[in-house]
Amino acid sequence: MANRTASTAEAIHGTNPQFLIDKIFRERIYNSRYWKEHCFGLTVTGVMEKAVELQAIGREYGESHRPLEFTCLLLKLLQLQPDQPMLDALVDQEDFKYLRALAVFYYRMTQPSLDVYRKLEPLLADYRKLRAIELGGMEVTFMDQLVDDLLTKKSVFLITLPHLTRRLLLEDAGQIAPRISPLDDGDDGSSDE
Repeated sequence: MANRTASTAEAIHGTNPQFLIDKIFRERIYNSRYWKEHCFGLTVTGVMEKAVELQAIGREYGESHRPLEFTCLLLKLLQLQPDQPMLDALVDQEDFKYLRALAVFYYRMTQPSLDVYRKLEPLLADYRKLRAIELGGMEVTFMDQLVDDLLTKKSVFLITLPHLTRRLLLEDAGQIAPRISPLDDGDDGSSDE
């Protein structure tokens, strides 16, 4: 089962879950040393154990464009397709920030728009630092920045994300309440004095 989706997995966004990562990069992951040594035969529990050991997020590094462990584990999660209670537990846990980052990325790629907004928007209050590795080198980012990018951008770490219905359309349809920013304390600037 090294490169095949689990037989119990359902189609996501009308396709095999692995196909959410483009073919060329997927093949590069399959051929990477980390994939062959650490991801072969992993279960969801094994992916969680490996994600706890992560030191950075990102897509690839170096001049040879080697896939990072983060994207290898993301592809493995797409293959295994953890059940909803497990996925919710991974996103909600606060002890391991890179495990949470992996779960948030997977959640954004696989869940419907309404669920994505409801589950990920509260994480905009998580300000922990993350190391992000891109082709230009390493930089420091924050969990809230990652979540914001996942909610607003079409691609993150050069991984194209599935279409996300705009929040305003969901608000207009009455499916979700308007978002109240934690920065908005309800004070309109006027004084009663």
